[in-house]
Amino acid sequence: MSSGAGAGRLSGGVGRKVVLVTRRTRLEELVVRHNTLSQAKFYVEHLGADFGDYLAENEAYARSLRIAVEALEAWGRYQILDRQMLPNFVFGPSDIVVALGQDGLVANTMKYLEGQPLIGVNPEPSRWDGILLPFEPAELGTVLHDTATDKRPVKNVTMAEARMSDGQTLRAVNDLFIGPRSHTSALYELSHGDKTEFQSSSGLIVSTGLGSTAWMKSVVTGSAAIARSLGLLGQALDYQPLPWNTTTLEFAVREPFPSRASQASLVYGQFDNQRPLRIRSRMPDNGVIFSDGIEADFLRFTAGMEAVISISPVEGRLIT
Repeated sequence: MSSGAGAGRLSGGVGRKVVLVTRRTRLEELVVRHNTLSQAKFYVEHLGADFGDYLAENEAYARSLRIAVEALEAWGRYQILDRQMLPNFVFGPSDIVVALGQDGLVANTMKYLEGQPLIGVNPEPSRWDGILLPFEPAELGTVLHDTATDKRPVKNVTMAEARMSDGQTLRAVNDLFIGPRSHTSALYELSHGDKTEFQSSSGLIVSTGLGSTAWMKSVVTGSAAIARSLGLLGQALDYQPLPWNTTTLEFAVREPFPSRASQASLVYGQFDNQRPLRIRSRMPDNGVIFSDGIEADFLRFTAGMEAVISISPVEGRLIT
C-alpha cells in the first residue's frame, strides 16, 4: 500500500482521494509460490506452457500501472491498494475508486464500496475484453476529472446480500455460492415463496443481473443441454439475462439429489426483497457462503444457521 501527497490540482478534484486497486499478475503469483523467477520459469516450461506469455502480461500490466500512477500523481491525493487488502480496507465516503485489472477485480472491489464511484481500467485491451473495463490507462486523468465534476454517466449495478442469523453479511456483485467448502454434498432447508424443501445438492447459485451472463448462464445452459440430450427439451434455449439494475435475483440448485430425505423440485426461480430466499444449513461443518468466486472471503454456514438472501440496499456505481 502506498500513497501520494498534495491536494488534487484538477478542477473539482480538491479534497477527493483516489484509491487505485491493483492485483498480482500470473507471473507474480507464480514467483510467490515458487520463490524465484527462475523456479517459476522452470515450472511453467516443464508443463509445456509458454513462459513468454507470462512475461508479456506482466510487462503490460507494469506499463499500465506506471501510466495510471502518473495520472494519480498529477491528480494529487491517492492511495494504491492490493486486492488482498480489500476485505479490511475502509473507503472514505468521498473517495473515487479505480480498479486496474480484469472484470473480476472490478466486481471484487465493488462489493466493498458504499456507493463510491468505481472506474474500471483495462491494463491490456488486446488480451482482456473488459465488459466492466471501458477505459485505458491513458484516459484516467480525464475520466477522474469528469467523475469528480459529475460529467460522466454512471451505471447502477444491483448487488445481492446474504444476511446470516448471527448478523454477518456478505455482498455479491455477480453471484453468491451457498454450499460445501469441499466436494461433498450440501444439506439444507430451502424456502422460496410458499414452498419449502429439504435438499441435498452441490450447492446453490444466486445471481444478480450482472452475474446472469456468467455462472448462472452456465448452469442453465448445461441443464438445458442435458435435458435436450435426454429428449426432454424439444426447442433451443432462449435464456435472457437480467438487466444490471434489476429489482430481482435468480437462484439455481446445482445437481439436486432426490431421495427419501431430500426433494428436488424447487431448483430454479426468481425472487425479490418482498419475498427473499431463505436457506437453513443442515451441514455440521464445511458449509460456506462466498461471493464472486473469492473463496478466501467467506461466511461459515453450519448446522442451524439461517441465511436470508435479498437485494443489497447498496448499489454499485460504475463509471461509463
